[in-house]
Amino acid sequence: MKTGWAPTPLEGIVPSEAIPFVKVRIEKLSKKYPGKRVIIPAGGLKTRSSDTDYRFRAHSAFSYFTGITAGDAVPDSVFILEPHSNGHEALLFIHPRSSRKTTEFYRDAKYGEFWVGRRMTLEETERKYGLAVRQVEDLDKFLSNEKPTVYVRGENKVVDKKLSKDKEATAELVTYLSEIRLIKDSYEIAEMQKAVDATNRGFADMVRVFDVATETKRGERVIEAAFFGRARVEGNELGYDTIAASGAHACILHWIRNDGEVRNGDLILIDAGVEVESHYTADITRTLPVNGKFNEPQRKIYELVLAAQSAGIAAVKPGAKYRDINNACMKVLAEGLHELGVLTISAEESLKPENGLHRRWSVHASGHMLGLDVHDCAKARSDQYLDGVLQEGQVLTVEPGLYIQPDDQLFPAEYRGIGVRIEDDLLVTATGSENLSAKLPRTVSEIEKWIVELQN
Repeated sequence: MKTGWAPTPLEGIVPSEAIPFVKVRIEKLSKKYPGKRVIIPAGGLKTRSSDTDYRFRAHSAFSYFTGITAGDAVPDSVFILEPHSNGHEALLFIHPRSSRKTTEFYRDAKYGEFWVGRRMTLEETERKYGLAVRQVEDLDKFLSNEKPTVYVRGENKVVDKKLSKDKEATAELVTYLSEIRLIKDSYEIAEMQKAVDATNRGFADMVRVFDVATETKRGERVIEAAFFGRARVEGNELGYDTIAASGAHACILHWIRNDGEVRNGDLILIDAGVEVESHYTADITRTLPVNGKFNEPQRKIYELVLAAQSAGIAAVKPGAKYRDINNACMKVLAEGLHELGVLTISAEESLKPENGLHRRWSVHASGHMLGLDVHDCAKARSDQYLDGVLQEGQVLTVEPGLYIQPDDQLFPAEYRGIGVRIEDDLLVTATGSENLSAKLPRTVSEIEKWIVELQN
């Protein structure tokens, strides 16, 4: 079994373009924790059912500090900054390839090459990612040399068992790992643009199957499937489960069952994003007429949400408060709802924190940070994020919405069951913002023209 095999080295290994950016990130982490060992595991496989696992996706902080892409990420890997007199040494512990000379090749369904495909050797990994690499089997012995340590808990059994639980240190590290990612470098921005562009093509794929979806039971899944194909062809995965919400399903904010019918004359709200190999994701929402034409009630609600989003986008600029985005969106929505006659008080009164009656139709915030996670930097302190000030290099979404439930008697019958959300991905620039997803149509006329072009 172990004889008669030709050598199979990887040819043409090119160093990752992330290396210089990873070095800068590691330097920042090193300066944050002088004299301390820092441990960031990649995480392990998670069981889907019985002996079947979900597709592996490395912890976002691990990806950030190693630059390892999805196809090269190995379950149970661990990134360590080992302190020394001049700072830290960056070490990567991995499970290297199991060649045909090992029993593991044939017998190990988790790591065996016969089962899961070829992984890189220690040397190949070092050449591609510029890190010192060791075998993960040596991790237990390495950690026996105790030092002051901060680490991400709950992602690696060896690490958790070996180290004492320090809730305060763990929480502080997790917070820092969010805050260091608030400002994106040029590599990250390019990867996110790549994710956005692939997502744009995925939206076109979905529009092209609208006709098939209307003729198919559970047609929402026809649309979902079209986008998943694009995500797997151009990227690693979906950045999150696609929302394909036709008709009144659009009023359910996290509708991912996608088992409804797609009817001619309805709107369909689609919230989707491709995650590229580097694990950066897009997050875009469009609300589209299935038959290519908005009727009058649909157009009125859509254009109100579009006006709100335009106000939110205008608020994105360095030095502005993060909350200015949501406030700008909500002001337009409240004023529009008052003009439609559904608010029992003025827009000004409704916008007061103690009132908020307009929130009956718009209960979520109008955006969030975006990056390695779809809701990126979620553990950052409020004064750095929610109550913070926008800075050049941040990437965030602007996504107001209005949702008129089908049993909402405050709205005339022709509006009931209409849900609209419009979401784009914005980069904060030195002078304002750049809409990374601007190529995807937003206005009523642009959308109607686009749908016709794609379906002919």
